[in-house]
Amino acid sequence: MKAAERLTVALGGRSYDIVLGRGLIAEAGALLTPVIRCRRAVIVTDAHVAPLHLAPFAAALSVAGIEHRAIVLPPGEATKDFVHFAKLCEDILALGIERATPIVALGGGVVGDIAGFAAASLLRGLDLVQVPTTLLAQVDSSVGGKTAIDTSHGKNLVGAFHQPRLVIADIDVLATLPRRELLAGYAEVAKYGLIRDRSFFAWLEENGAALIAGDAAARQQAVRQSCAAKAAIVAADERESGERALLNFGHTFGHALEAATGFGEKLLHGEAVALGMQLAFDLSARLGFCRPEAAARLRRHFAAIGLPTSPAGIAGGTLAAQTLLTHMQKDKKVAQGRVTLILARDIGDAFVCRDVTPATLASFLAAALERGQNSLETARGGA
Repeated sequence: MKAAERLTVALGGRSYDIVLGRGLIAEAGALLTPVIRCRRAVIVTDAHVAPLHLAPFAAALSVAGIEHRAIVLPPGEATKDFVHFAKLCEDILALGIERATPIVALGGGVVGDIAGFAAASLLRGLDLVQVPTTLLAQVDSSVGGKTAIDTSHGKNLVGAFHQPRLVIADIDVLATLPRRELLAGYAEVAKYGLIRDRSFFAWLEENGAALIAGDAAARQQAVRQSCAAKAAIVAADERESGERALLNFGHTFGHALEAATGFGEKLLHGEAVALGMQLAFDLSARLGFCRPEAAARLRRHFAAIGLPTSPAGIAGGTLAAQTLLTHMQKDKKVAQGRVTLILARDIGDAFVCRDVTPATLASFLAAALERGQNSLETARGGA
């Protein structure tokens, strides 16, 4: 087996490893064998990932003597709904699974979320293995046990905490991603620097362009650093009662933008998070929590790397501040009617804030929508 790195998410008896490195799809059977309870697995993937990675992954399981069946879902965020979740559960049950049968999520965040929620629900809980194939999934959604589907009321509102038995992050699969998908994942990488590691953000300012351009060593270092940061936070606060809330940096704004644009190709999750993080810094500066220079520094980096920095122009410029505020007020983290935000004192210094009034948020969002610093269309045009 090729040399691989291992990080541990320390959760006592439910601890598990994140294995990261190159060429790991070909070693998947050997990696799974020690952590699964039977030599049979159900692979859940989607129609984008299957032509690229399903055959070599399935071959690796066969070499290890692991019987397998695959279920291929439609691609995209729209798959994360009740209709597709119900069909996925029925399709898995039709395979005659037992409680020892593991579900393997081979794909990006959508596959990981819906397959993970199915694993949490079927037979009151099946083992789960995450094999993330996007940068976003490798550094964020595959680690930590959050699984969910969307509803008409918002993103990830129905789900469960269900930790995997193993996460396999093959750096080589990132070479198959379109630039837009890489950039969407890069937003989640930047998040770790922005919330608690100023030096990592500085490293990204120096190396982010190479990472996007294809530098495998830079990609592996970014995945390692991001996963180590998330593993430490999850180990300290698995159920998001304290520090883990910082991982939502940019997400309350971002989820509202996704909901307002219909959870589709108009705005990818990572793009929405990038916008959300910029909005969080802009609001922090407006409220006097951080210096305007910190917000400007983030804007310069995102613009240089090819990520959007302003919601102006999204959905043809038809978004309204009140629409976004309404979606934010439906967020899972609303407490006593107040929206929970993650704001910043500086690069690398984020904190939880529940003191921003709806009127202040509405005024801020209206101003942000009028300001066209660097629209999504401009960012994509320069990518």
